[in-house]
Amino acid sequence: MATLLHIDTSFNGDNSHSRAVTAAFRAAWEAEHPEGTVIYRDLAAEPIPHLEAAAYYAGGTAPAERSPEERAAFELRGRLIEEAERADVILLGAPMYNYTIPSTLKAWLDHVFMVGRTSITENPTLAGKRAVVVTSRGGSYREGTPQFGNDYVESYLRLTLAELFGLDVTFIVPELTLAPHVPAMSALVPLFEASRTESLAAAESLAKEISVQLVA
Repeated sequence: MATLLHIDTSFNGDNSHSRAVTAAFRAAWEAEHPEGTVIYRDLAAEPIPHLEAAAYYAGGTAPAERSPEERAAFELRGRLIEEAERADVILLGAPMYNYTIPSTLKAWLDHVFMVGRTSITENPTLAGKRAVVVTSRGGSYREGTPQFGNDYVESYLRLTLAELFGLDVTFIVPELTLAPHVPAMSALVPLFEASRTESLAAAESLAKEISVQLVA
């Protein structure tokens, strides 16, 4: 059975644009995999702790040689890594906060990034899996816009997910999400609406496309 790891990080609840798009992907995925498994983590509602020294250094120590403190500290880290390893597809909601990813997502990445297992090894355990990242943002960071070059979400996640973990990453980018709420951006509302519609459609289409590839 196919397994989807779905992680949301937006603190905006039902008003979140990234959550709306990840939900569209998940709904289409579940329609294609009615007997499948979804592992879900809402890192805004239940944030995981930042990676601490004991859990970090336990990753480089043989399990039998870990101290009781290291074994206890590594329990969560090991569980998060195993969830990612079990998944056929990883779905991440990664809204832009202050030009980069939410700190809750960074904490998750720090736990999952394990030298010699998931990264910096000849055969990373996540290599080849599909990852879908929904990265919403209040403005636009496309070439030609005033904010071009200030997007540190895609560049960072391409490095960590694609280059270091070896995942096959696709980005869906709902943009201009502040347009309906900021008077100075009112002229951009039609572009926001088009971006939202395109993002929802892309999520549904991509879920079906990946489903077909998994059974091919």
